[in-house]
Amino acid sequence: MRALPDFPWDSLAAAGERAAAHPGGIVDLSVGTPVDPVPAVVRAALSGPAAGEPGYPTTYGPASLREAIAGALDRRFGAPVDPAAVLPTIGSKELVAWLPTLLGLGPGDVVGVPELAYPTYEVGALIAGATPVRMADGDPPPAGARLVWLNSPSNPTGRVLPEDSLRESVAACRAAGAVVASDECYLSLSFGSPAVSVLAPSVSAGSHAGLLAVHSFSKSSNLAGYRAAFVAGDPTLVKTLLEIRKHAGMIVPFPVQAAMAAAAADDEHVAEQVALYEKRRLRLRAALEDAGYRVDHSEAGLYLWTTGGRPCRETVDALAELGILVAPGEFYGPTGAEHVRIAVTATDERIDEAVRRLT
Repeated sequence: MRALPDFPWDSLAAAGERAAAHPGGIVDLSVGTPVDPVPAVVRAALSGPAAGEPGYPTTYGPASLREAIAGALDRRFGAPVDPAAVLPTIGSKELVAWLPTLLGLGPGDVVGVPELAYPTYEVGALIAGATPVRMADGDPPPAGARLVWLNSPSNPTGRVLPEDSLRESVAACRAAGAVVASDECYLSLSFGSPAVSVLAPSVSAGSHAGLLAVHSFSKSSNLAGYRAAFVAGDPTLVKTLLEIRKHAGMIVPFPVQAAMAAAAADDEHVAEQVALYEKRRLRLRAALEDAGYRVDHSEAGLYLWTTGGRPCRETVDALAELGILVAPGEFYGPTGAEHVRIAVTATDERIDEAVRRLT
């Protein structure tokens, strides 16, 4: 395993202290942590019969869970998938971090990651001993690539990749023999933008060979504390992941499996949560722009990719003086050096307070 970078959020401690010292208290917009209640339908499932099950759950989960997830993918995103090619995971981050290792990558192998990217893509490659290589949108797979990450809508930028771009990336990766892993954790939060799953027939050409889509219930269903996610796609790849995870005991608990099935079966709570985030996003974006900041991309997802035209740490410090804590863009890659990522995951009261301070 190669040496890992320092955990980036540790470097925000000083800015966090300054923001917390504001007379009106901190408005923490640095991490995309849900703050709204867990939906009642999910809480009921969590505390239902599965909560009293004394035995071991299975790594694969029951057929009913996989069928519910497959139904949600088809219904919500037009991405039909065989329930047999669905695998629950203990949150999406652990899957992202361990995927290169689970796929057998190691020294000499290359993992392509977006130019601006969730840091765990790179960390996962380093854990496996592979080499991460940053790719601009539209770049061909780097030489030696065995795995390429796509992320639309993007964390941190909120950019949605066009369908044509996704289709071309899939074709190029297949030609190069690289697996495509598409992080689609923000796909529900498209706010009307044409966000498409890599598993949609228009992108996959009707075949899921070489494709994996990673989804999470953390954002759309407020289940970050449940560690509830899944991967779906190529049946052969999913079977490989399943066999290794069975040996390693990487198992989602019974009650969480039941909660995931309930969340997948109910679309109403997702629509309500998306509408709530959209209202917060619009209010905060308007306030930032009125205060002289520029917001780039950010058409989907939970973040506003914002710049003041100066080094990102200066913007972090300026906002901390207002009691607003945000994440520096350099966390996500060198090209983020003049941007900050601002989450809209705060209560209405805190969003309104941030708007008041900015204006």
